Amino acid sequence: MQSHELKSLLQAAFPAARIDVDSPDDVHFQATIESESFAGKPTLARHRMVYAVLGERMGGEVHALSLRTLTPEEAKGH
Repeated sequence: MQSHELKSLLQAAFPAARIDVDSPDDVHFQATIESESFAGKPTLARHRMVYAVLGERMGGEVHALSLRTLTPEEAKGH
């Protein structure tokens, strides 16, 4: 899977989010997602929301995923 494919999957699930995805090798990914849907949720719950989108791709097409999940307010530093 390429970075832009992973970003498209995430953007479909979090349509109003700002999403950045990078990968050195198309199996290890780093993603930053800024979404209002993370408001009031702890980090683990936010990550579970992302993993739910990827489903069986995790461990297969996506071998490893480093996540940074923020609300827009957190991204601004407030």
